[in-house]
Amino acid sequence: MRIGFLFNHDQIHQMAHSLPVALALARAGTGAEIIVATTNDLLAREAVRLMGGAVPPGIRFVALRLNSAASRSVDALLGSLIPSAKLLIYRDNIAFFRSLDFLVVTERTSLILKTRYGLSSLRMVLTDHGAGDRAIGFGKSAALFDHILAAGPKICDRLTGEAGVLPERLTITGYPKFDIAEGKERPIKFRGSNRPIVLYNPHVSPHLSSWYKQGRAVLDYFLASDRYNLIFAPHIMMFERRMAVTIDKLRFGLPGRLHARYAAAANIHIDLGSTALTDMSYTNGADIYLGDVSSQIYEFLKTPRPCLFINCHGFDADHDPNFAHWQAGPVISDARDLDRGLEEAVSDHPARYSAVQRRLFDHTFDLTAEPSSVRAARAIASFARVREIESRSIDAGLAH
Repeated sequence: MRIGFLFNHDQIHQMAHSLPVALALARAGTGAEIIVATTNDLLAREAVRLMGGAVPPGIRFVALRLNSAASRSVDALLGSLIPSAKLLIYRDNIAFFRSLDFLVVTERTSLILKTRYGLSSLRMVLTDHGAGDRAIGFGKSAALFDHILAAGPKICDRLTGEAGVLPERLTITGYPKFDIAEGKERPIKFRGSNRPIVLYNPHVSPHLSSWYKQGRAVLDYFLASDRYNLIFAPHIMMFERRMAVTIDKLRFGLPGRLHARYAAAANIHIDLGSTALTDMSYTNGADIYLGDVSSQIYEFLKTPRPCLFINCHGFDADHDPNFAHWQAGPVISDARDLDRGLEEAVSDHPARYSAVQRRLFDHTFDLTAEPSSVRAARAIASFARVREIESRSIDAGLAH
């Protein structure tokens, strides 16, 4: 039996969500062939780094690339604007995907293998990259997966209620990223200052993010501040291309460039692409969270602390499950309200928000003493055994 783990993205942010499961499955001694497939050198290097510097026994690496001249030409033309290689890789490596019995993925683009390329016999398992509230995580396409590993009851409830996923296709396994992401509690030492550290973590999606309308005003506020230090750690894809494009609602945004004055400021640390953006260094190390819709808010809430959210799109978020995390702190609509918002986030946290944050975290993540990656590996192995028995029964029936 061949079980593939696919990493197909321009950046590394999805890897910690499923690579721990591949490692746990290899250690479990199921007899299955565990294959880690990466689609660029950056992902391959990050996989090896997360494995401790060497590929352990029981795991085989495969490098998938664009194999046709036509695909390379298309990517050369469009790749700086849209993730063309991410889609073309499936067609160019269809023989590899056809050779697998199971494929574990962290995103939904891979469903093209079923919907366009007809690989109906390939069993696909989703272990999603994050456990946030955005509607895109609960779209109807989720029902096309053969099985889904969910972080906790929130994910199960919304997938069954909104996406029509059958309950028997869901297993709650916790959050494998917590098994491998060991970010430092104080990753940044600001020069000569022990001010509270604010983490500004805007999302990349133009129709939801605070960055495109308010981001520079936020940076200007902290540039002038003598009260706070700032870590500016946006979604790792924010500045990857000249233009940000979203598919759930077709929108385009221009991230722009950052003026040198921000990087030169003693109280501002800017990170647009390091591993600290993905290993929880900043969510562990900050005192206050400032953001909009990123699922990293739930990683921050592992230890409840003050939070502040920016709603610069005029969303009516009351009772909207897509903005449930905005219950974790006050919400402002303009960077001019940062003084008031930050003070309220801190002063009201013990009495008003701390218990709410714990409730949100516990509803999002089902964590036990057993590592989440081990639980997820067991769920995949169990699912694989059931499918193998079903296949044998069908083959026996056909033989008679």
